[in-house]
Amino acid sequence: MAEIKRNYDAQSLRKRDMAHHFHPFTDTRALNGEGGARIITHAEGVYLYDTEGNRILDGMAGLWCVNVGYGRRELARAAYEQMLELPYYNTFFKTTTPPAAELAARISALLPDGFDYVFFNNSGSEANDTMLRMVRTYWDLCGKPEKKTIISRHNAYHGSTVAGASLGGMAAMHAQSGLPIPGIVHIRQPYWFGEGGDMDKNEFGLLAARALEEKILELGADTVAAFIGEPIMGAGGVVIPPASYWPEINRICRKYDILLVCDEVICGFGRTGNWFGFQTFGIEPDLIPMAKGLSSGYLPISALAVSERIARTLIEKGGEFYHGYTYSGHPAAAAVALANIAIIEDEGLVEKVRGDTGPYFLARLEELSDHPIVGEVRASGLMGAVELVADKKTRQRFSPDGRAGTICRDHCFANNVIIRACGDTMVSAPPLIITRAEIDLLIERFRLSLDQTWRDLQEESA
Repeated sequence: MAEIKRNYDAQSLRKRDMAHHFHPFTDTRALNGEGGARIITHAEGVYLYDTEGNRILDGMAGLWCVNVGYGRRELARAAYEQMLELPYYNTFFKTTTPPAAELAARISALLPDGFDYVFFNNSGSEANDTMLRMVRTYWDLCGKPEKKTIISRHNAYHGSTVAGASLGGMAAMHAQSGLPIPGIVHIRQPYWFGEGGDMDKNEFGLLAARALEEKILELGADTVAAFIGEPIMGAGGVVIPPASYWPEINRICRKYDILLVCDEVICGFGRTGNWFGFQTFGIEPDLIPMAKGLSSGYLPISALAVSERIARTLIEKGGEFYHGYTYSGHPAAAAVALANIAIIEDEGLVEKVRGDTGPYFLARLEELSDHPIVGEVRASGLMGAVELVADKKTRQRFSPDGRAGTICRDHCFANNVIIRACGDTMVSAPPLIITRAEIDLLIERFRLSLDQTWRDLQEESA
């Protein structure tokens, strides 16, 4: 068991948190009414520890990000040593730092030929903000300033800044903030279980992909700049597209000269059993936003990889690109990212997910298919989903929407396993270091939580 580093006054901390901390994506009134937040104090491997002494299996790798697990001294040492040598300097004003230069080259080496340039940011949201500005600047430089519109998908997640939330397709976020901003439109998602009915999966995949072509023709190809999509829609419920979907998206983007943006913020750095999700699904991107697994969440950093077509145009025709952040290419964050990539390589984590723990994770999840409230199980690499339904044959949901998922999530938390609810879809994406024995424990606790959820739902309907 990991040692507790400090003694915490949980009651005092919780009071301060309730009085002063505005949590992200949280109903603060409801949280405070429940007595406040659970306080996580330390972590080791795939486990978190709280002030109550609970040992919690983190089935979500933080927020899809702690790929190499917690407590990696190599990463702490990389940050420490870099901070002693150069804790900060910017990459403006004709300046760079050794970690920033090395990381840009290292990321480029992981990507296909033609992705020679990388732009650094601090989060996935910022990477997508950069993408939006770069795409529109590119078309301006090509003499096609009318190509401004970016097409995304309903239920997609591309961040929570104004641009990121607009690019995303989360209805609740749009309703609350008066989004999306102009020039961003959305088409249907490739969600077979929720929207495909009794269609053949590949027929549905083509149908969903061709919604892009229909939207391009509706708007006029000369006005459309890019299409953005996650290889697997993470926060939307681990929506894994049918095999027919991405090849058709590739075809449509090339036919109409639309840039293809592959958002690898969640899927990148081994999550799907390849370094990047575009490799898993055969996607042919022009721009690749990435974050989360880049540093395994140890320090904030993100990047936008830029294809030669776009980079050369901006470099040769664009002059100064009026965009950037104070912490773009932060030396400590870049040093940690370099050490993180080295761990993934040295420990063969991508290969492990592809050939061992990924298939095992799917096989164990599939055992839950016999549960009375499970309608579908799916996974790719270490990224899985379980659909909760009232009727397995018709796929009818419980009422109201999201109630079953909330109940199940709370039981998971009480049973010391972190499983996330996306509506009534339960999702899991554990650290890539997870072992088969730890996957067994995750499934054991998850099944117990499903049993408790079924009991509660039966009692509510009685």
